[in-house]
Amino acid sequence: MRRLLLILVALSIAAPAHPQARPTAKPAKPKPSIPAKSALLTQQERAQQLLNRFTFGPRPGDLEKVLALGPDKWFEQQLNPASIPDTALDHRLADYTTLTLQPEQALQLFPDHFTIGQIAEGRRPYPDDPLLIAMYEVQVAKFYKDQDLHKLNADGKPNLAPPTEAEAAAQKKTDQETAARVAGELFALPKNQRMPTLIKLTIPDRIAFTTYVSGDQKNLLLADFNPREREIFTGMAANAGSLKNIINELSEAKILRAILSERQLQEVMADFWFNHFNIFIGKDSDTWYTTSFERDAIRKHALGKFRDLLLATASSPAMMIYLDNWLSIGPESLANGVNPANPNSNRGNNGLNENYGREVMELHTLGVNGGYTQADVTALAAILTGWTVERPNQAGPFLYDYKKHEPGPKQWRGHTISSEPTAQPGSPTNTQAGLKEGIQALTLLAADPHTAHFISYKLAQRFIADEPPAALVDRMAATYLSTDGDIKSILRTLVQSPEFNSKKYFRNKVKTPMEFVASAFRTTDTNPINPAALVETLKSMGMPLYYALPPIGYYITADRWMNSSALVSRLNFAYSLTEGKLANQKFDAAHVLALGLLSQPSATQSPEVSAKEKSNRANFSEALLTSEPTADQPSQASPPPAGRNVALGVLESTLIGAEVSVQTNQLIGKQIEQLSATNSTDTLNLLTALVMGSPEFQLR
Repeated sequence: MRRLLLILVALSIAAPAHPQARPTAKPAKPKPSIPAKSALLTQQERAQQLLNRFTFGPRPGDLEKVLALGPDKWFEQQLNPASIPDTALDHRLADYTTLTLQPEQALQLFPDHFTIGQIAEGRRPYPDDPLLIAMYEVQVAKFYKDQDLHKLNADGKPNLAPPTEAEAAAQKKTDQETAARVAGELFALPKNQRMPTLIKLTIPDRIAFTTYVSGDQKNLLLADFNPREREIFTGMAANAGSLKNIINELSEAKILRAILSERQLQEVMADFWFNHFNIFIGKDSDTWYTTSFERDAIRKHALGKFRDLLLATASSPAMMIYLDNWLSIGPESLANGVNPANPNSNRGNNGLNENYGREVMELHTLGVNGGYTQADVTALAAILTGWTVERPNQAGPFLYDYKKHEPGPKQWRGHTISSEPTAQPGSPTNTQAGLKEGIQALTLLAADPHTAHFISYKLAQRFIADEPPAALVDRMAATYLSTDGDIKSILRTLVQSPEFNSKKYFRNKVKTPMEFVASAFRTTDTNPINPAALVETLKSMGMPLYYALPPIGYYITADRWMNSSALVSRLNFAYSLTEGKLANQKFDAAHVLALGLLSQPSATQSPEVSAKEKSNRANFSEALLTSEPTADQPSQASPPPAGRNVALGVLESTLIGAEVSVQTNQLIGKQIEQLSATNSTDTLNLLTALVMGSPEFQLR
C-alpha cells in the first residue's frame, strides 16, 4: 500500500502543472502575449475556472448553477457579497462569541492568567458588572486550583497530589448530578430569571453546571439566553487563563467560512489579504487583536479601495504590535525627553523602530524592487512615530500620541513630509499634525505605480499562475491606477482577460493545505461537524491558521507545498475523512456518488468533456480488466471492475471535474486490488480517498 502511495505522490510532484505549460525545444514563433482564440476555454471550462479560483472548491451542483446564471453574472453577484444570504454559516458562527466583540470585550470575557492572577491577589479590582463578577469568581477559583496543583513544597514535590483516577471519576459523577439538578431548577424558571439565578449559585455549583450540563440542555438554555448571557456562560465554562479560546474561535470560524459560506469570493479575498498583510497571532497582545484586525480591517475592505485597506491595516493595533511600530519613538520627540524650549534638555535612549516602515513598502505596497532606499525606510519610520496603541496589555485601541512623534520635515522618496507649523508644541493643531503625515505618506504609497504593479502581480499570482503573464499584470496595474486602486475593477480586468480564459492557465495552481482541506469538504458536500479537528489537521500539514510567523505570510506557490511529506499528509487526511476516523466526522461516499450521478452533464452540454470522460473510463477499465486479484483479496470481495470503473468515473467528474491521467487511474486500480476492502461501502470510501489524493485533485 505505502509503495503505491509513494508512487502516487511522486506523480503529483513530477507532473507538470498543466500539459500545455511544457516548454518546447524550438518555438516556431515568438510566444504571443494574448492566447490564440483556439486556446480559449469553453463556457463550461470558464465556469469551472471561476469556481476553482474564486471559491474554496465547487460543491456538487455549483457548476450547473453558474452555467444557468451565466459566469459573468455569477462573478458580479459574488463581487457584492452583501446581496447573498448566508443563513447556514450565520447559524454556525453564532456559537462563536468573540467574533463580534471588540478586543477589550474579548479579553474581559476570556482573561489571561496575568489578569486573573492580579484579581486573585487583590492587585486589581473585580469589575462592577454583576455578570462579570460571577464569571471572574469562577475563573479565580479555577486559577487557585491550578496554582495548588502546581505548588511545590521544600522537597520539590507537589503540595497537593492530583486526584487518583477513582477520585476523579467520583468527582465527575457528582458534578454531573449537580449539573442535572441545576438544569432542572433553571428550566422551571421563566427565561429572564435563569441567568440571575445561575450567578447566585455557589461557585462549585456554577463550575459543575457550566462544565457538565448535557448537550441538548445546554443548547436549549443558550438558545433562550440573550447574547450577553451566552458570553458569560461561555466564560464560566472556560478554563482559567482561557485566552486561547479567542484563537480557537477565530480559527474554527475561518475554516467554517471557507467550507460553508455562500459568499465565497469574499472569503477567498479575505484569506488573500490577510496573508498579504500578515500578522502572527501568537505575538504578545495580538492574541486578542487579531479578530478585530481580520473583521474590521481586512474583511471590511477586501473588495473596496486599496488605500482604505492599507490605512485600516496600518492603524490597527494588531499591526502596530506585530511590526513593533507602537514601540517607535522619535529621537527628538517630547517622549524622549527633548524640550524645544531648552536646547540643553537631556535626551533619553529611545529611538526609531523601522520594522513597519520597511515592511509596509517591501511587502505591502511597492515591493522589494519598488525604488526605495534605506534612507526612505528611516524617514518613513520617523513619519509614523506616534502611531501606537493605548494600553496594549489591556486591549486598548489605536492611539496617535503626538509626544512620541518626530518633529520637523522629512525627506522621503522625493517628497517633503512636514507637520503643520504651530506657535507652540502641544497646541491642538500640532497634536494631530503627525497623524496627517502618516496618512499622507500611506496615501502616496497607495497611489504609486510600483504599488499598482506589485499588487496586480500578487493578485495574478493567486488567481492565474505562480509566474503570471507580464502583459496581464500590466493591464491590471493600469486598471489600478485609473480607478484609484479599486479592487473590484482590478479583479474584473483579471477575469475578463484572455489569459484567465486560456487553457494554458486552466487547473494549473496547486492548492495550499487550507484550500485542499476546504475543497475536500465542499466537493463531497460534507458538513464539518468538528472544525477544531480541521484546525489541527492544517497545523499538521504545516499551515496553522493565523500562525504564519514571517511578515510575508504563507507562500501561495507550488514549490512550497508539492513535496512527498506534504502529499502523504494529504493522503492520510483523505483516508481518515472517508473512513470516518477524523474526530467522529461523518462521511457518506454513497451520497457523493449519488450527487455526482444526478449532476452529470449530458453530451449535448459539453461533447468535448463527455468524449474525454468516455476515453478515460475505457482506459481505466482496460487496466482493471487485465489486473489479477491477489491471494488475500478475492475478486468477489468488492464490486466487479466495470461497476467500480463507473463509480470512479463519477467520483472523478464530481471531485475533480477535469481529465484524469491514465497513470493515476492505473495506480488507483492497483490500490483497490491490493487493499482489503471487505464490502462495497469500504471500496467506495477508498475510491473517494484515492481520488482526493490524486495529483489532479491537488490542482485548482
